[in-house]
Amino acid sequence: MHTGQAGSAAGASQAEEGQSRDVRPQSESAGQPCVDRVAAVTALTAALAVTAGQGAARCVLATAAVLSGQLSVGWCNDAFDACRDIAAGRRDKPVVGGAVGVMQMWVAAYAALALCVPLSFACGVWAGVVHLAGVAAAWAYNLRLKSTAWSWAPYAVGFAALPAFVALGLPGQPWPAWWMVTAGALLGVGAHLGDVLPDIRGDLATGVRGFPHRLGADGARLLLPVPLVTASVVLALGPAGPPGRWGVVALATAGLVAVAGTVLGRRRERAAFAAAVAVAVVDVALLLVRGIGIA
Repeated sequence: MHTGQAGSAAGASQAEEGQSRDVRPQSESAGQPCVDRVAAVTALTAALAVTAGQGAARCVLATAAVLSGQLSVGWCNDAFDACRDIAAGRRDKPVVGGAVGVMQMWVAAYAALALCVPLSFACGVWAGVVHLAGVAAAWAYNLRLKSTAWSWAPYAVGFAALPAFVALGLPGQPWPAWWMVTAGALLGVGAHLGDVLPDIRGDLATGVRGFPHRLGADGARLLLPVPLVTASVVLALGPAGPPGRWGVVALATAGLVAVAGTVLGRRRERAAFAAAVAVAVVDVALLLVRGIGIA
């Protein structure tokens, strides 16, 4: 990570990176996508807990644990990346915009993390261990792994931990089905590629060299649908018995959309991203439908 510079050095950095900021999608420079991701992951966990058969009180606890964990991760990321965000001129970020200081952001991150620990263990000992392992992986991504070839690993661990956390919170603390955890990990890898792809050129300009960045924009675009479609296959065919009509329909839809996105993405990068989002929606729907057999 680059350290922040004061005065003229910051101005020079902004001038040199002006061109890369011009191609950065506005939605990626703003703080809103982070909020959207927190809301999406929390809502997915709540829905998965309901479909898995957790009681009302346990659903509330699981949702609160995931919300506090996700907030800690988001605030940690904003605090740790403050210097790079300032250099890149991302003024919609809360720290860059002056809405909150870096120290305040760190305090908020650690406070949310401290709250996440008892909430996680309130869902069960093993559930707490698994969930906190996923949160720890996300913090490791923020603090070290984001700019390494292993940047995909925290996403895989974090997403795989969600269905495991829900399953281990059920009566008897049953271990989750292998196909549910595997699909979660694959969705995590796809989420990482999808998060990075719209902003990959701007990230490269500020020194970020994670796994997708090493592939380049074209390589990341081509790889993006692979883990998502593989997750569709695992969710459709992993559970015992035939996939059923909806499983076949979902699998066919995911495959066709992925192929269309890959073909159209050669000319329009956003088409590949939109197709990946559509496949991810199919995967999440399958995840929830299969949630009743999560353990």
